[in-house]
Amino acid sequence: MKRIFTSLLFLLSLVAVKAQNTFARGADVSWCTEMEADGKKFYNANGQETELMALMKEIGMNAIRLRVWVNPLGYGYGAWSDKADVIQKAERAHQQGLDLMIDFHYSDFFADPERQEKPKDWSSYTLDQLKTAIADHTKDVLNALKEKGIKPKWVQVGNETNNGMIFDSGKIDWDKSGSARYSNYVALSNAGYDAVKEVLPDAYVIVHIANAYNAADYDGWFYKEFKEAGGKFDMIGLSHYPDWTDWNSTQSGVASNANAANSVKKLGDLFKVPVMIVETGFSNQDASKASEVMTDLFNKTKNLSQCAGIFYWEPQVDGVWKPDYYSTLGWGAYSMGAFTTDGKPTAALNAFGDGATGIQQVPKVQSDEPTLWFDLTGHQHATPCKGLYIQKKGHETHKVILP
Repeated sequence: MKRIFTSLLFLLSLVAVKAQNTFARGADVSWCTEMEADGKKFYNANGQETELMALMKEIGMNAIRLRVWVNPLGYGYGAWSDKADVIQKAERAHQQGLDLMIDFHYSDFFADPERQEKPKDWSSYTLDQLKTAIADHTKDVLNALKEKGIKPKWVQVGNETNNGMIFDSGKIDWDKSGSARYSNYVALSNAGYDAVKEVLPDAYVIVHIANAYNAADYDGWFYKEFKEAGGKFDMIGLSHYPDWTDWNSTQSGVASNANAANSVKKLGDLFKVPVMIVETGFSNQDASKASEVMTDLFNKTKNLSQCAGIFYWEPQVDGVWKPDYYSTLGWGAYSMGAFTTDGKPTAALNAFGDGATGIQQVPKVQSDEPTLWFDLTGHQHATPCKGLYIQKKGHETHKVILP
């Protein structure tokens, strides 16, 4: 009996590990409520109006990413991506059984490598006061989600923090050397890390930088120096926006899928943590090309033990809609979405149908080799009908959905 019980525990542990290692196929759809307020509607491939979270699930995604701003209304943007808005979207994702990533920008507006604006409400704070503000803000949002029965699986403490966060207080000081250059940034980042763990001990805390294609250069210097300065993280997050012409290049120094995949593998090996592409996207000028690029990205990463998943950034955008605030800034519409102007997903999202197994919604195989079809029980079919099949052509085998 003891042996049976021990074996059962071992099997359960394997199941738990497998569950934790599920490849995330997700999207950041933070604009959705703002778009809906503007009258935008979303439709599936059959033209049926569909709630966006349900549509993401129908496409095959299993996770949603949502950004959090501190006080966007006070900034002038509007009450979008604040705590209340995030909770509303998170509830919708949770109702669909989708895993959740929360992305704290610690700003009132977008944070990126060059822009890490201090929240206006925090403008006069000292470093210690900022640490407290970060902790309080983080716990406030996460506890509000937890009270709704929602426990995010991943939490980002900062967004694209290549140069630090909350400038100038937490900016990396490149004039200094070693851990000194990171000290303020690490202090603020760790305040977020500790706050997450206080509320959600099992959540993966992500430190996120841009430019996946060179993130592993010089032995992952950013994470190496960050860690040596005392920085804490459970997962590495990368942004990867493949180049229009060099996306399939193997040349170093270009934003190619091969270079991004190499960074994922190398960083995972160096720091012994999972690595995730938390943002990706491709120009909406050519949906077929975007589908090819995204499929290639999945093919290069989905079987890497170091890779935890891929998130498309704001796929529901059509290249025409833009936030009202963008007109104030003189900005155009975001051009790397993956929806048509009539609210339907394009082929750019085909790869997200099942990034873990390579499901393709529109199978296209051109070769002199005969195509063989098998159902999931192994029986061969001469003329398969609608459904899920195994397609074998030469040395290539794929799981495909026939519409």
